[in-house]
Amino acid sequence: MNDPSSGRARAKPAQPDPCPICRKPSEPAFVPFCSARCADVDLGRWLTDRYAIPTADDEDEDAEGTGGVSRPRD
Repeated sequence: MNDPSSGRARAKPAQPDPCPICRKPSEPAFVPFCSARCADVDLGRWLTDRYAIPTADDEDEDAEGTGGVSRPRD
């Protein structure tokens, strides 16, 4: 695809990422999903804890066994 007016090749338009639920092309109204149904499926997965964001535990709290609560020293 050459643009005769500029003498440079034009890049192809970027393809949208597929829907993370069903892998169909995403729709602008529901990005990143293809439909309201897939958006609702994703929300349901978050609300029922099927998805989780991993966190790093603080090793100091686990070693003390206080659960992060500071105790006054005698």
